[in-house]
Amino acid sequence: MFKKLVRTNDDTAMLVLRLFLGLVFFPHGMQKVFGWFGGIGFSATMDIFTSKAGFPAALAFLAIMAESLGVVALIAGFFTRIAAFGIGVNMIVCALGNHVKNGFFMNWMGTQKGEGFEYHLLAVAISAALIISGGGKWSLDGLIDRKIK
Repeated sequence: MFKKLVRTNDDTAMLVLRLFLGLVFFPHGMQKVFGWFGGIGFSATMDIFTSKAGFPAALAFLAIMAESLGVVALIAGFFTRIAAFGIGVNMIVCALGNHVKNGFFMNWMGTQKGEGFEYHLLAVAISAALIISGGGKWSLDGLIDRKIK
């Protein structure tokens, strides 16, 4: 099972997907954990997720960890499949809970009540590709994979 988890190849496309998905989500995770980039920090995020959104504390914590520690692991290509799964699940929950009601499109013109789910769909697709193929080139998974062969 462990071998399947870290199995990958030197695919440059997976490197590109892994790095850019990580770079997009890194600021979001840091907003939630440290309050960087205009965020509210860990305690306030936990409060919003549990009190206002109604998520159990354990799931709220996992969501925050997926967007913070999971993103750092994703960028490094360390347990890429698990990290991508966490981001993918986060995006599915976020889209279904908050954005599907606003339609497909982002609110580019400011004419909708909120943002649509197109961004979330792209993040889920990238996550799925990483779950299927692994971290690709320059990933710690690839290094581990080569060591255990």
